[in-house]
Amino acid sequence: MDFDIPADIRAVLDELDAFIEAEIVPLERENDNIRFFDHRREWARTDFDDDGRPRPEWEALLKEMRRRADAAGHLRFGLPRELGGKGGSNLAMAVIREHLAAKGLGLHNDLQNESSIVGNFPFAIMMHRFGTPEQKEHFLEASLTGAVRVGFGLTEPNHGSDATWLETTGVRDGSEWVIDGVKRFNSGLHDATHDMIFARTSGAPGDARGITCFLVPVDAPGFSVDFMWWTFNMPTDHPEVSLKGVRVPHSAIFGEEGRGLEVAQTFVHENRIRQAASGVGAAQYCIDQSVAYAKQRVVFGKPLWTNQAIQFPLAELQTECEMVRNLVYKTAWQLDREHHMDVTDKVSMCNYRANRLVCDAADRAIQVHGGIGYTRHKPFEHIYRHHRRYRITEGSEEIQIRRVAAIMFGKTAKR
Repeated sequence: MDFDIPADIRAVLDELDAFIEAEIVPLERENDNIRFFDHRREWARTDFDDDGRPRPEWEALLKEMRRRADAAGHLRFGLPRELGGKGGSNLAMAVIREHLAAKGLGLHNDLQNESSIVGNFPFAIMMHRFGTPEQKEHFLEASLTGAVRVGFGLTEPNHGSDATWLETTGVRDGSEWVIDGVKRFNSGLHDATHDMIFARTSGAPGDARGITCFLVPVDAPGFSVDFMWWTFNMPTDHPEVSLKGVRVPHSAIFGEEGRGLEVAQTFVHENRIRQAASGVGAAQYCIDQSVAYAKQRVVFGKPLWTNQAIQFPLAELQTECEMVRNLVYKTAWQLDREHHMDVTDKVSMCNYRANRLVCDAADRAIQVHGGIGYTRHKPFEHIYRHHRRYRITEGSEEIQIRRVAAIMFGKTAKR
């Protein structure tokens, strides 16, 4: 068994580090762009007078970062070659995402916006696998460059993890469909051109079949962004959306009619393992910062680290970090070699344990740093607020644990 990171992946890490120093760090430092990452970050990023939406200056900076990363050949690393990517493996993406997150806050990798010099493009993967030729022509490249922005509307006021019980409906009327319903936490709607709306078009509540995904223009009559939900981590791009008699052509169906949940679940395992890797990286950053601070901080005439109350919690976190990291790498490696459903329980283990780990590490970092750790002049509160959402979104930890238990007790087959 070889546990070394492959040489080709290490070479990519070196290339990324050099690119960050040459292109991204200077951009981060010019024109007071550091305000988006220092103690002013939440206010610099958030237009509180526009219902908490991201400020245009913040999004313009992220766009320039992505443009430079794309020009350098890094942004699409994980995408298939036919989409301009390099076909980066799941293992490579996991190692990269951890490496970038372990550097701390910065323009190179700001996961609050799912923005990184090595991008994660779930919609592009969905479109590549399920889109019609016409849809691919319109959406694929444009979604990668930002010319077209597509939101994701699955969750509803009364339904989150229980997605098969959606109350939003789509009814056929000749060559059109009429959609009625309400969506909550509809991701990306602050500047989207289209929205992926999941609606029941047949079957009974609770049926996995019968839910259809529609690509709905946000300027369609009857489509309304009612208000923005102000979240734990601001700015927000998660509004309440209502659809009243919204009409779309049959060609707006994304994927097969009645099989929309298959679209929603596309790339879910790959996405979760990358999310877990980012959690490990951010946790390691919090641990490393705490160790460094405890070495130089002197209390009662001796270094802070000499106290077991400081040593032991950090040692336990370091142990947990090492265990989760190795499980993430192993699972990512298996994803490259096996059907994703054959390791679905391992992906769930990685995801929920990494999400807990980073929250625990950020909280411990605040405690170790004392009063200064509680301020916004340190990044730990931001890291905690960002990663705390992943214990709920994209498959809550309870859903992940249930998946593991269902396979353990034979209620659900892996494949």
